[in-house]
Amino acid sequence: MKSSRRSILAPLCAAPLLFLTGCGPSGPKKPVIGVSFETLQTEFWVAGYDAIKKECAAQGYDVAEAVADGDAGKQLEQIRSFITRKVDGIIMVPKDAKTCVPMIKAANAAGIPIVLFNRGADAGPDVKATAVVADNTGLTKLTVEYMVEMARKTGRKHTAAILLGDLGDLNGVARRDGAEAALNAAPDAVEVVARIPTEWNQEKAQAGVVNALQAHPEIDFIFTSSDFLLPSITSALKSAGKYHKAGEPGHVILGGFDGDATAWRLMQEGYLDATGVQDVYFEAKQSVQAIADQRAGKAAAPSILDPGFVIHRGNMAEKSAQMWGAHTGR
Repeated sequence: MKSSRRSILAPLCAAPLLFLTGCGPSGPKKPVIGVSFETLQTEFWVAGYDAIKKECAAQGYDVAEAVADGDAGKQLEQIRSFITRKVDGIIMVPKDAKTCVPMIKAANAAGIPIVLFNRGADAGPDVKATAVVADNTGLTKLTVEYMVEMARKTGRKHTAAILLGDLGDLNGVARRDGAEAALNAAPDAVEVVARIPTEWNQEKAQAGVVNALQAHPEIDFIFTSSDFLLPSITSALKSAGKYHKAGEPGHVILGGFDGDATAWRLMQEGYLDATGVQDVYFEAKQSVQAIADQRAGKAAAPSILDPGFVIHRGNMAEKSAQMWGAHTGR
């Protein structure tokens, strides 16, 4: 995320109160959707936040906005404030799968439709919410399978390091499982020698990759569970003298997940081979539509799956329009 973007968002992230965007004072009163994000500290969350607001406007909703700065207690208060104000629906990105359960129950008790954007809840059937989430397992599996086929084409076995996300996050667990499924099916092509815990933290990721490259300088295949961590990986590769473009001697097959602006740039430059792209526009549209459907009396679907897609240098021209990171910062 650019510093200019951070400065624009800083007042919003710091403010404990909510505000409305959309309808002017002279216009008719519109229904209101409360949007609470756990954080805006990655490009994906900013892109999702913007896409939801645009989709709300397109479907005739005003927006009450709040950002919790990584604080689950603060987010609970934000949701309670939405409920007190009698919003017509709530879309939230929870901090994790557990802390959001009391928030969902509060919305359920108030009869307010609630949607979880891009993160699901670890809750029983009595807790009613629609989770609009990427197919984290399936999309990761497809991405790593593409990388495996690249390795096979070289005619030699590759040595891999896998960067794990926060395993307290259902998305992180699902991406780990998808990567493992693809790699377990390809023992002839790839051997994993390092599984690096990151908890979605740049410093941990960089230290982990540096250590892995020192212990296994033969590593030539790296998958990260989030493109957010690509700067840490590229820094470590540069320090180890292993940062080479595809087609150059010593190129490390590199893949990720998300589809952010860094991934797009590295793919254009020839360093990134593939990434699984979450379709943020699809997820935003489905989140707002889920609120509209419930307000119209339809039962809440437990989940809506975003299949996403794998982008690589072979299909960049075809898929760039759908990749949110290809348009970030333009």
